[in-house]
Amino acid sequence: MMDELISMEDSGSDTLIPLSPPQSSERLLDDFGIDNADSKEGSQLSVSRGDADLVENGAQTSSADSPPTKRNASSIGASRPGSATSTRAGLSGSTATSKITGSKSSPVTSKLSSSTKKATTGISAAKTSTKATLSSSSATSSPRPASPSPSPRPFLKSSSSAAVARRSSLGGHEISRLPGNSNGTSSASKNSGSLASTTLGTRKRPTGGSVNQESSPVTPASRPSSAGLGSTGKPVSKEPRRASLGGMSSLAAAKQVPSRNELKKWASTTPSLSKPATSSSTTTTTRSPSVTSTPRAATPAASKTSTVTPTRGSPSPARRSSSVGAVARNTTATKSTASSMAKSPVTPGSAHKSSPSSNGLNSARSNKLSPSLSLSRRASGGHDSSLSKHSSVNGDRSSLSSPGAGKAHSPVIADRGPSMLTRRKSISGAESRDPRLLSLPSVDMKAGDDVRLEMRGQKLRTIDCKLVNLTPKLEFVYLRDNKLSSLEGIEVLKRLKVLDLSFNEFKGTGFEALANCKALQQLYLAGNQITSLSGLPQLPNLEFLSVAQNKIKSLAMATQPRLQVLAASKNKVSTLKGFPYLPALEHLRLEENPILEVPHMEAAFILLCGPTLKKFNDRDLSIEEQELAKLYPPSTSLCLHNGWELCDPEEAAESTLEFLSAEWSDNLPPGYRVKTAEMNSPREEDPCLCSFIFEKVDDSFEDTELSMKYQWFVGGKTAMEFVPIEGAVEMEYWPRHEDVGNCLKVECTLILGETEYPPVFAVSKPVAPGTGIPRVLSLEVDGDYVEGGIIKGAATVAWCGGTPSKGIVKWMRSADDNTPVEIEGANNLEYQATLDDVNASLIFVFTPVSEEGVKGDSRRIVTQTILPAPPSVNNVQIVGDATDGNVLTGYGRYFGGVEGLSKFEWLRDDVLSGQFKLVSRGTVDYKLGPDDVGLRMMFIYTPVNCEGKHGDPVSAISGKVQLAPPMVSQMRIIGDLIEGSRVTISCSFSGGVEGLSLVQWFKTHSPQLPSDENSMEALTSSKISKAFRIPLGAVGYYLVAKYTPVRSDGESGVPVFLISDTPVNVLPPGLNLLRITGDYCEGKTLSAQYGYVGGYEGNSEFCWFLHEKENDSGMQILASVGRLEYEITKFAVNKYISFRCTPVRDDGVAGETQTTFGSEIIRPGNPKITSIRIMGTPIEGEQLYLEKEYWGGEEGASRLQWYLTRPDGTQREIKGETGTSYVVRPEDIDGLLCVSCEPMRIDRVRGPLAISPVVGPVLPSLPTCESLEICGDPVEGGSLSFEATYKGGEQGICRYQWYRLYPDGRDLKLHNDEYLDLSSEDVGCHIQLVFTPVRKDGMAGEPVGVTSDVVIDAEPEGKDLFVPECHEDVEAVPKRVYFGGKEGPGEFIWYHTTSRPEGAHLPKDVIHLYSGMTYTPDLDDVGKYLVLRWTPVRADGVRGQPLIACSRGPVMAARPAVFNVGVREVSLGMFVGEGDYYGGYEGQSKLSWYRHSAEGYQTLIQGATSKTYVVCDDDYTAQIIFGYTPVRSDGVVGELVLSEPSATIYPELPRIQKLVISGKAIEGEILTALEVIPKGDSQQRSWEKFKKEIKYSWSRSQLEQGDADDFEAIALQRACTYKVRLEDVGYCMRCECLVSDIFGRMAEPVACVTPPVNPGLPRIDKLEVEGRGFHTSLYAVRGIYFGGREGNSTLQWFRAMAGSPDLIPISGEVGRMYEANVDDVGYRLVAVYTPIREDGVEGVPTSASTEPIQVEPEVAREVKLKLELGKVKFEALRDRDRSPMKAQQQQGLGSLERRVLNVNMKRLKVVKPASKTSFSSTEIRGTYAPPFHVEVFRNDQHRVKIVIDSENEVDLMVQSRHIRDVIVLVVRGLAQRFNSTPLNLLLKM
Repeated sequence: MMDELISMEDSGSDTLIPLSPPQSSERLLDDFGIDNADSKEGSQLSVSRGDADLVENGAQTSSADSPPTKRNASSIGASRPGSATSTRAGLSGSTATSKITGSKSSPVTSKLSSSTKKATTGISAAKTSTKATLSSSSATSSPRPASPSPSPRPFLKSSSSAAVARRSSLGGHEISRLPGNSNGTSSASKNSGSLASTTLGTRKRPTGGSVNQESSPVTPASRPSSAGLGSTGKPVSKEPRRASLGGMSSLAAAKQVPSRNELKKWASTTPSLSKPATSSSTTTTTRSPSVTSTPRAATPAASKTSTVTPTRGSPSPARRSSSVGAVARNTTATKSTASSMAKSPVTPGSAHKSSPSSNGLNSARSNKLSPSLSLSRRASGGHDSSLSKHSSVNGDRSSLSSPGAGKAHSPVIADRGPSMLTRRKSISGAESRDPRLLSLPSVDMKAGDDVRLEMRGQKLRTIDCKLVNLTPKLEFVYLRDNKLSSLEGIEVLKRLKVLDLSFNEFKGTGFEALANCKALQQLYLAGNQITSLSGLPQLPNLEFLSVAQNKIKSLAMATQPRLQVLAASKNKVSTLKGFPYLPALEHLRLEENPILEVPHMEAAFILLCGPTLKKFNDRDLSIEEQELAKLYPPSTSLCLHNGWELCDPEEAAESTLEFLSAEWSDNLPPGYRVKTAEMNSPREEDPCLCSFIFEKVDDSFEDTELSMKYQWFVGGKTAMEFVPIEGAVEMEYWPRHEDVGNCLKVECTLILGETEYPPVFAVSKPVAPGTGIPRVLSLEVDGDYVEGGIIKGAATVAWCGGTPSKGIVKWMRSADDNTPVEIEGANNLEYQATLDDVNASLIFVFTPVSEEGVKGDSRRIVTQTILPAPPSVNNVQIVGDATDGNVLTGYGRYFGGVEGLSKFEWLRDDVLSGQFKLVSRGTVDYKLGPDDVGLRMMFIYTPVNCEGKHGDPVSAISGKVQLAPPMVSQMRIIGDLIEGSRVTISCSFSGGVEGLSLVQWFKTHSPQLPSDENSMEALTSSKISKAFRIPLGAVGYYLVAKYTPVRSDGESGVPVFLISDTPVNVLPPGLNLLRITGDYCEGKTLSAQYGYVGGYEGNSEFCWFLHEKENDSGMQILASVGRLEYEITKFAVNKYISFRCTPVRDDGVAGETQTTFGSEIIRPGNPKITSIRIMGTPIEGEQLYLEKEYWGGEEGASRLQWYLTRPDGTQREIKGETGTSYVVRPEDIDGLLCVSCEPMRIDRVRGPLAISPVVGPVLPSLPTCESLEICGDPVEGGSLSFEATYKGGEQGICRYQWYRLYPDGRDLKLHNDEYLDLSSEDVGCHIQLVFTPVRKDGMAGEPVGVTSDVVIDAEPEGKDLFVPECHEDVEAVPKRVYFGGKEGPGEFIWYHTTSRPEGAHLPKDVIHLYSGMTYTPDLDDVGKYLVLRWTPVRADGVRGQPLIACSRGPVMAARPAVFNVGVREVSLGMFVGEGDYYGGYEGQSKLSWYRHSAEGYQTLIQGATSKTYVVCDDDYTAQIIFGYTPVRSDGVVGELVLSEPSATIYPELPRIQKLVISGKAIEGEILTALEVIPKGDSQQRSWEKFKKEIKYSWSRSQLEQGDADDFEAIALQRACTYKVRLEDVGYCMRCECLVSDIFGRMAEPVACVTPPVNPGLPRIDKLEVEGRGFHTSLYAVRGIYFGGREGNSTLQWFRAMAGSPDLIPISGEVGRMYEANVDDVGYRLVAVYTPIREDGVEGVPTSASTEPIQVEPEVAREVKLKLELGKVKFEALRDRDRSPMKAQQQQGLGSLERRVLNVNMKRLKVVKPASKTSFSSTEIRGTYAPPFHVEVFRNDQHRVKIVIDSENEVDLMVQSRHIRDVIVLVVRGLAQRFNSTPLNLLLKM
């Protein structure tokens, strides 16, 4: 059995996936690594962006052996039975054999491609191929032929007429497509050179410098870095990278998202193959099979990670999302992690024996080689990071365990149900999780034989046989490597979770039985003969499906709602038709399928799978492909599902519509076809409109009406499956909040006559979230538009994603001058009209405000004019006392418009008739007389409004009139108004004989008599006595007397009040009491008391004084100022005390100051100690201090004594220690210290004894060294020792250390013996001893050091000298032995001689060569002896005796060789070979030239044997190599040396000499970039033959007026022309031109900058007037301004007759809005807009006009009716006293009179109707002859002026604008129809 760990690439973390594909050695398993489920009951599949596992499908090697049995399970492998190492490699032409640890291995040859396909586009450059070498003891290599690379198919062209016409407009030229990668970006394909390695076990880093033979250490320097560093540490290209090569992370996160135009251009071209990278850019990676993956750290320090293993039964954390960044991955486990994992708990069956060949690291490996091991790592801001040993927290770290032997040796996590797949493993925090981390569900770890069936390789042909025991309890069934073709009998496995049917004989049918396996989570069908998946039922919990290595042509199958991984590599999939709805799919593998030949198939699957798809073919989704997918219409996924073939994005909208139209054509009514089927881009709570246009192609159903009905649906993230939305059956739909992120679909059903046809549909993109800014959709106002009526406003609000709230409501009143005025307090949806609203319009204003506080735009709606209510009166009553002589007043509340001359009547009760008779009229007041006594009075109120309309009269009746009650007069107060004085009341009584009248007194602040008795404060109750004594409470108040007259018969009259003329005065302030109470002793409190008189007391002043004597002035106690109490302190002892008080009234007047003394002198208190404690640390030698507080007079000689309490409990006095401080002595150690104090006052009075708390126990002091001395002389060869004096408790074993101190400040640690022997190395140095005192208990003190003098050296002497054998150009290094102190710069002299010297003397023929310790012989020394003379010198300059040594033999010549062979380009197309010859004299060396092609072939160039070489056309895109074979003059031939290949030879790069921008830098102008080509022949030839394309980019300066060199690129501007826009005004424009040739090279960009852009001439485009066209409508001007920023442009409204060019200005109308009136009827409204720029430049005026203004239909009907009659009357009002200076409010009160306007065909007249006092009269009369005209007023819609001539005119008021317009139009109509009066005369124009 073999388990393969698969690591798929994901940006969140690396997790190992345990799958167990048991293979035979005869079969190569290439199920892209997911070919088996062994899944071990706890296996987890985790897809991560790891290193090289499953990188490319076609480059892998695997090895396995037969399934193990229980007998040999414990002896195979270091971690589990059948442990194997599966290695994938991308080496060109090589084969690798992996080694299986612990079992017999069978070499398996992997399929390796011979070349690496690479692709380049305008977005990404050529990538560097990675060569990898697998180091293994059994690795072999053999060449294999190259496999052909398929050419991608071009986009399928749309067959629509528009598309054909667009292609034909290009002149019939199609863009050629070269073979290359189908997706247009650089990626590692199935034959990629990417290194992949899959192993069992965890990542491990060797420690201790020794490694296993099977695993070589992989360092960060041996593989590329994801942070942009190559193997040399230099930055590498940061171009976008599609594939993750071995040891390299994806740089997708560093990409810049291309523009839409770039994507379209990129999508429409197929890139060509690029040349292989040169050797200089090749990174060689050495990887051991035991190293699972390659770390991707930018620096070696970042290569540490931690290994985390799952704990049995640990729950999988909830799924979290995090930001996606370029996260470096590192999978090398640290030593600390390995050791920590070795200590993790394991189950009894999890222990395994180590392999004999393993080193000490295997102890950690035995626990780490687990097939379900997960490696977590966290992402950190896009930089490389790894988990440290501290990063394993809860949820990140788990212990390893496995079941017993013979079972699945795989730690698992407890089964948490199907939802386990959606959970994620916690990394380092809640914010460090990546949603793309995928893990298969964990299942029960304690899976026994009752839930597990293992029947692999048993040649089973049917499940329903005796060998297979199927029970309902089974959850894990492994039937791999059998001959099954049917699943009959599988229905009983309803609890099945994992099913492995790989490598059987299934044909594609018979899977219906799996429908009962609802709990199935993982299904493996790889390696069968399946041709279709249509028979696979829907499995609700299926999360992993592998169907690789089959014959599947289409992926059509039932919907799998929870499927997350679909592996379908190595099939025959060639179509997307029927692709299922997979809403949870995250990883899709389709390598080696024909469908991948279609370009941009990744974008197609992004469209089909939606945003859940994270990986395609084991790579992160390309940003370019994602952006390309966004260019396709929303219906693309449905069309792809139905068989539509992907085409160019520009043609996709047309093509998909044609495709759908073809599907719908059979279901449409005959003669119709779909022209448009689309909808708006939906946004939350914004209206989404659909548009279905059906074109009629024939007249089959001319007379039949075509109708449509709609139904809206909501789907998921992709437009695949939808559910209907209840009630959404209109053409418009408002997306809800729950629809955000989901696609919408609308179906349109055609109904022709009574026939209903199948629907057509349109789909949308996912619903975008709302803006959060609410919008008012509509406003409604309803109610009774009459004074007093209730008007209700309602608003329909779209909250656009915000939380609904109430909003802000305002009601406004539109006054006569059209200026709205806000109504205060009207903030509710309901409003009751008031009198102020009569004849005005109300405006309901609603401002939506969400609960988050976001405000939307306000909207308003205007109501009808509020009409006055009929006149009425309520609450009529009679006010006043019905008593003889009093006046009664009638009162009533009028309602109903403006009140006119209402009628008032008073009637009296008639006793005889029993009726009321009129006694008064026209006034509301009535004075009662004697005739009214005993009778009732009636008041009648008849309401009349300003128009003369009468309302119903209302009456009120009083009670019977009574006699006058008793009363008093001439009241006055007698007496002085002073505090305490007596006053009385004097008055005259009337109303009979006075009886016992009552008097009551009050006080008040007001000099005026209050109207309410309750507002006064009573001083007395009602009494008969008229005298009153003024109390203190009345001071400052006015006195009020209430006199109640009482007749003698007891009847009381109305009380009469009298107030005093002046307020009550106050007495001067004074004291009537002052004394001191309390105990006169220290610590006691004295209290002062005083009595105040003289008004209300204010802030009286008082304080305390101390006196030495009774008669002295005393000293004020500042702390007692303002206090009535004083606490006696020590300072007051033996002194007298007094209290002084100054009375102050509340008005600030002060009285006389008084002083009182205490009765006795202050006595001191009894002495005592209030607190006592010892301060300081009780340590030997430390000083302790006593801190105490004394109380009780002045302290005297208090007694102190220190005590010591021993550890045995005995306590004794410390003799002589009676002070406030104490120094701890050694004998106090471990004892407790305390001190006693007996307080004593200065007068020798003693207090109680006080004892402090004990401190301690006393600790010994730190050990110290009091003295340290080095003994011995510092002489070379001598010995040093030391003497030290210890202090600090009992001495323990002290430490000492010797150091050598160098003169330069360095030191060297020697040893820690008691003695030090000096050597020559110590000469010139100081010796230092560091002594550390140590107490017996182990406490160490501060180290003490002492330094000796400089060590003296000995006399210099050379002991030995030897010269080795010498060779030409090989440095001769003599061997010598020196003694005598520190050696200095000795003297070395080299000679050569022809004869070997004898003895210690130099020969005579010696020749001096060189002075120095070493010497390198040259050509002149060959054949001669070398002699060295050495004179030893000590460092201080003392010289010794010289020594002479000679070489053993003569100097030998070197072998011929050549160095620094290279190629240098001396000019364009000419190269020179160079090399340095070495090895004697050079002879006839051989020269040669080679051509190195882009494919890697190297050929000899015939005839090229000189040092110079001129290139030809065959050399382009190749490299030139120079060969140099050295030959010595004696004929000895050296080895051929080849130079490094030259740079790739290209012709001269096309360049631009100059870039010129033509056109004016003015807004709206077109700028064109023109290139100037150099005149040279080579440049002309390069432009003609090798130029490929020219790219342009436009940018804008950052600052205005071009002051900055920094420019900001303008998106989507890639053409040579650019139209200047408004935002460019004031900025400089810059165009950059980039030329590229056919070889992919790009010249240096050339740029040109324009001067600052000037604004264009201001103008207004598309000016139009919007309005309904009626005389009551509101008209608005709309237009588009052009020409810089708009300033104060002007607008004027005119009238114009139809067909006349003359314009009549409308005075005062200069705004963008204009409200028409009756004067505009028959005229065109013309708006003349004069654009003005902000700098004042004025443009050409532009006008727009309406059609002739029509009369509002309702008014027109009424006018037409009246004109047909020819005679009509109107009622109106006339202001008889109208003055322009008079306020409008005054004009409407009482000055309006009723008038009747009689109009007929010949004349009109204004008649004043008759009244009760006058007859009717004609005020004005006239015909329609000029200068007759009718005027209306814009600021008063109720007023109309009729002018007969200059002397006869009348102003009339009508009730509403409607009536006014009818009058004006009728009058003008009669004047025009019967008198031919021109309209302009009627308008006075």
